[in-house]
Amino acid sequence: MTQTLNKPKSSQDKVTVYHDRTWEQFKHIQKGLEGAPGVRLSFYEGEVEIFMPGQPHELFKTIIGSLLEAFFLHWRIRVIPTGSVTQEQEGVASAQADESYCFGSAKPIPDLSIEVIFTSGSATKLRRYQALGVPEVWLWEDGLFTLHRLGENGYTRIYKSQIPELAKLDFDLLTQCVLAGETDWLEAVLSFRDAISQG
Repeated sequence: MTQTLNKPKSSQDKVTVYHDRTWEQFKHIQKGLEGAPGVRLSFYEGEVEIFMPGQPHELFKTIIGSLLEAFFLHWRIRVIPTGSVTQEQEGVASAQADESYCFGSAKPIPDLSIEVIFTSGSATKLRRYQALGVPEVWLWEDGLFTLHRLGENGYTRIYKSQIPELAKLDFDLLTQCVLAGETDWLEAVLSFRDAISQG
Protein backbone atom coordinates (compact mmCIF):
# COMPACT_ATOMS: atom_id res chain seq x y z
CA MET A 1 0.00 0.00 0.00
CA THR A 2 1.32 3.45 -0.97
CA GLN A 3 0.27 6.66 0.73
CA THR A 4 1.22 10.22 -0.19
CA LEU A 5 1.13 12.45 2.89
CA ASN A 6 -0.75 15.74 2.93
CA LYS A 7 1.48 18.71 3.59
CA PRO A 8 1.35 22.48 3.49
CA LYS A 9 1.51 23.79 -0.07
CA SER A 10 4.38 26.04 0.95
CA SER A 11 6.61 23.10 1.90
CA GLN A 12 7.03 21.75 -1.67
CA ASP A 13 8.17 18.46 -0.11
CA LYS A 14 7.24 15.19 -1.78
CA VAL A 15 6.77 12.24 0.55
CA THR A 16 5.77 8.72 -0.45
CA VAL A 17 5.29 5.99 2.13
CA TYR A 18 5.22 2.22 1.49
CA HIS A 19 3.79 0.04 4.24
CA ASP A 20 4.39 -3.62 5.12
CA ARG A 21 7.85 -3.83 3.56
CA THR A 22 10.69 -6.02 4.72
CA TRP A 23 14.26 -4.87 5.33
CA GLU A 24 15.29 -6.74 2.17
CA GLN A 25 12.66 -4.87 0.12
CA PHE A 26 13.86 -1.60 1.60
CA LYS A 27 17.45 -2.41 0.57
CA HIS A 28 16.25 -3.10 -3.00
CA ILE A 29 14.47 0.27 -3.09
CA GLN A 30 17.57 1.92 -1.67
CA LYS A 31 19.76 0.33 -4.34
CA GLY A 32 17.32 1.34 -7.08
CA LEU A 33 17.42 4.99 -5.99
CA GLU A 34 21.19 5.05 -5.44
CA GLY A 35 22.61 8.22 -6.93
CA ALA A 36 19.21 9.89 -7.36
CA PRO A 37 19.82 13.52 -6.37
CA GLY A 38 17.84 14.96 -3.49
CA VAL A 39 16.15 11.70 -2.46
CA ARG A 40 16.24 10.59 1.19
CA LEU A 41 15.10 7.21 2.43
CA SER A 42 14.10 5.88 5.80
CA PHE A 43 12.87 2.57 7.21
CA TYR A 44 11.25 1.56 10.47
CA GLU A 45 8.66 -1.06 11.47
CA GLY A 46 7.96 -2.09 7.88
CA GLU A 47 7.47 1.48 6.66
CA VAL A 48 9.63 2.84 3.84
CA GLU A 49 9.57 6.61 3.38
CA ILE A 50 10.88 8.23 0.21
CA PHE A 51 11.38 11.94 0.82
CA MET A 52 12.22 14.61 -1.76
CA PRO A 53 12.68 17.95 0.05
CA GLY A 54 11.40 21.19 -1.44
CA GLN A 55 13.18 24.53 -1.46
CA PRO A 56 11.77 25.86 1.88
CA HIS A 57 12.89 22.68 3.65
CA GLU A 58 16.40 22.91 2.22
CA LEU A 59 16.56 26.62 3.05
CA PHE A 60 15.92 26.01 6.77
CA LYS A 61 18.26 22.99 6.81
CA THR A 62 21.05 25.12 5.32
CA ILE A 63 20.45 28.06 7.65
CA ILE A 64 20.59 25.80 10.73
CA GLY A 65 23.80 24.17 9.47
CA SER A 66 25.41 27.55 8.71
CA LEU A 67 24.63 28.94 12.16
CA LEU A 68 25.93 25.84 13.93
CA GLU A 69 29.11 25.93 11.85
CA ALA A 70 29.61 29.57 12.90
CA PHE A 71 29.20 28.47 16.53
CA PHE A 72 31.67 25.59 16.13
CA LEU A 73 34.25 27.84 14.49
CA HIS A 74 33.89 30.58 17.10
CA TRP A 75 34.40 28.17 20.01
CA ARG A 76 36.91 26.00 18.11
CA ILE A 77 34.82 22.88 18.65
CA ARG A 78 36.14 19.68 17.11
CA VAL A 79 33.17 18.30 15.24
CA ILE A 80 32.63 16.00 12.29
CA PRO A 81 29.66 17.32 10.27
CA THR A 82 28.04 14.20 8.78
CA GLY A 83 25.10 15.92 7.05
CA SER A 84 22.54 13.48 5.64
CA VAL A 85 24.71 10.39 6.00
CA THR A 86 22.72 7.15 6.21
CA GLN A 87 22.37 5.94 9.80
CA GLU A 88 21.44 2.25 9.98
CA GLN A 89 20.79 -0.52 12.44
CA GLU A 90 20.80 -3.64 10.24
CA GLY A 91 17.31 -5.04 9.81
CA VAL A 92 15.77 -2.54 12.23
CA ALA A 93 15.93 1.08 11.09
CA SER A 94 17.52 3.45 8.62
CA ALA A 95 17.39 7.25 8.47
CA GLN A 96 19.00 10.24 6.81
CA ALA A 97 18.83 13.37 8.97
CA ASP A 98 18.86 16.86 7.53
CA GLU A 99 21.99 17.62 9.52
CA SER A 100 24.01 15.40 11.86
CA TYR A 101 27.19 15.78 13.87
CA CYS A 102 29.75 13.65 15.69
CA PHE A 103 31.73 15.33 18.45
CA GLY A 104 35.34 14.40 19.15
CA SER A 105 35.60 11.55 16.66
CA ALA A 106 33.64 9.95 13.81
CA LYS A 107 31.02 7.38 14.84
CA PRO A 108 28.64 5.13 12.86
CA ILE A 109 25.68 6.78 14.65
CA PRO A 110 26.12 10.54 15.17
CA ASP A 111 25.83 12.26 18.54
CA LEU A 112 23.25 14.71 17.19
CA SER A 113 20.66 14.49 14.40
CA ILE A 114 18.56 17.45 13.29
CA GLU A 115 15.31 17.28 11.30
CA VAL A 116 13.35 20.08 9.63
CA ILE A 117 9.67 19.11 9.62
CA PHE A 118 7.00 20.60 7.39
CA THR A 119 4.78 17.51 7.40
CA SER A 120 3.53 15.58 10.40
CA GLY A 121 5.51 12.63 11.67
CA SER A 122 7.76 13.92 14.45
CA ALA A 123 6.74 11.00 16.74
CA THR A 124 7.62 8.47 14.00
CA LYS A 125 10.98 10.15 13.43
CA LEU A 126 11.79 9.99 17.14
CA ARG A 127 10.91 6.28 17.31
CA ARG A 128 13.17 5.66 14.32
CA TYR A 129 16.06 7.57 15.92
CA GLN A 130 15.46 5.74 19.21
CA ALA A 131 15.84 2.41 17.37
CA LEU A 132 19.11 3.73 15.92
CA GLY A 133 20.35 4.91 19.32
CA VAL A 134 20.96 8.57 18.40
CA PRO A 135 21.75 10.30 21.73
CA GLU A 136 20.19 13.67 20.90
CA VAL A 137 17.66 14.78 18.28
CA TRP A 138 16.53 18.32 17.47
CA LEU A 139 13.34 18.93 15.52
CA TRP A 140 12.68 22.27 13.79
CA GLU A 141 8.93 22.63 13.28
CA ASP A 142 6.60 25.63 13.05
CA GLY A 143 9.41 28.06 13.79
CA LEU A 144 10.62 26.33 16.95
CA PHE A 145 13.24 23.85 18.06
CA THR A 146 12.27 20.92 20.27
CA LEU A 147 15.20 19.01 21.78
CA HIS A 148 15.07 15.35 22.78
CA ARG A 149 17.60 13.34 24.78
CA LEU A 150 17.70 9.54 24.70
CA GLY A 151 17.45 7.76 28.04
CA GLU A 152 16.52 4.30 29.29
CA ASN A 153 12.82 4.87 28.57
CA GLY A 154 13.19 6.62 25.21
CA TYR A 155 13.45 10.33 24.44
CA THR A 156 12.83 13.01 27.03
CA ARG A 157 12.11 16.61 26.04
CA ILE A 158 14.95 18.88 27.13
CA TYR A 159 15.39 22.65 26.86
CA LYS A 160 19.17 22.83 26.57
CA SER A 161 21.51 20.50 24.75
CA GLN A 162 23.13 17.83 26.94
CA ILE A 163 26.13 17.64 24.59
CA PRO A 164 29.00 19.29 26.56
CA GLU A 165 30.36 21.08 23.48
CA LEU A 166 26.99 22.82 23.01
CA ALA A 167 26.59 24.04 26.61
CA LYS A 168 27.05 27.69 25.54
CA LEU A 169 24.53 27.53 22.68
CA ASP A 170 21.69 30.03 23.22
CA PHE A 171 18.59 28.48 21.65
CA ASP A 172 16.58 31.71 21.75
CA LEU A 173 19.30 33.42 19.71
CA LEU A 174 19.64 30.42 17.40
CA THR A 175 15.87 30.36 16.79
CA GLN A 176 15.72 34.11 16.06
CA CYS A 177 18.54 33.82 13.55
CA VAL A 178 17.05 30.75 11.82
CA LEU A 179 13.80 32.69 11.34
CA ALA A 180 15.68 35.78 10.13
CA GLY A 181 17.66 33.63 7.71
CA GLU A 182 14.50 32.76 5.79
CA THR A 183 14.63 36.22 4.21
CA ASP A 184 18.31 37.19 4.62
CA TRP A 185 20.81 34.35 5.13
CA LEU A 186 23.88 36.60 5.22
CA GLU A 187 22.45 39.03 7.76
CA ALA A 188 21.25 36.15 9.96
CA VAL A 189 24.68 34.48 10.04
CA LEU A 190 26.51 37.78 10.63
CA SER A 191 24.10 38.74 13.46
CA PHE A 192 24.58 35.35 15.05
CA ARG A 193 28.37 35.62 14.82
CA ASP A 194 28.32 39.13 16.33
CA ALA A 195 26.06 37.98 19.19
CA ILE A 196 28.20 34.99 20.16
CA SER A 197 31.37 37.08 19.91
CA GLN A 198 29.94 39.50 22.48
CA GLY A 199 28.55 36.75 24.73
